[in-house]
Amino acid sequence: MISIKEVTKQTGISVRTLRYYDEINLLPPAGKTEGGHRLYGEKELKKLQEIQFLKTLGFNLKEIKEMLSDVNWNWVQGLENQLNYTLKEKEKILEIESTLKGLINGLTIDGTIDLIYIQKLIQLYQQDSEKRNVYRKRYFHSDERELLERLPNMNQDDPDSLEWVALLGQLKQHMDKGVAAPEIQRIIRRMHEKTLETFGDNDAFFDKIWAIRKSPEKSQEVGFYPIEQEVLDFFEKAWDVFQKNENNV
Repeated sequence: MISIKEVTKQTGISVRTLRYYDEINLLPPAGKTEGGHRLYGEKELKKLQEIQFLKTLGFNLKEIKEMLSDVNWNWVQGLENQLNYTLKEKEKILEIESTLKGLINGLTIDGTIDLIYIQKLIQLYQQDSEKRNVYRKRYFHSDERELLERLPNMNQDDPDSLEWVALLGQLKQHMDKGVAAPEIQRIIRRMHEKTLETFGDNDAFFDKIWAIRKSPEKSQEVGFYPIEQEVLDFFEKAWDVFQKNENNV
């Protein structure tokens, strides 16, 4: 038999927590000293380990009390229920992770964050996923839909997506210098290089992408991140300058 303080020393569980377990009849002590101090034996220490393990699996104290006291407890059903709950929580965490990445990338591009606008954008994206796939099938054939999967994703932090985000942010920062400025043309050149690296020489595909990108309605239908018309127009003019320069080399 050991004292409550010794249990705390061995397990790291606070005296306050052990007292609470006793109060709710989850883990009563084996006995008490003449002075009223709680004492614990091997049986209680084993049960304490079981409680802590079940807590790590996400069970609450009420559930744990039922599980350890009811000899007829359906462990299979209980564990399956907890697994399903955990999977749903995992989906929520992944959605939050994706949203946070999108906010960070949006800040990189725009320099500021409109939280209400981003919230509506995310809700729209999540709610209309099936409709978005319908439009993608309408606008792109099967081979092109495979290429679509290589497009940068605002809600991801893979190196390619991050570079595209950075390039777009840099483009917006230097727009006041004009489409022919060296800074702008260096950005356009890198965009051109990344396009070839990722998709190869596929002019028909990119013409289709650009036609959809320039239409706010179609961009929304297929799930493209919204870019201001002013930026799109600037990019198109800067791209024309880049192409003319390349043809003159």
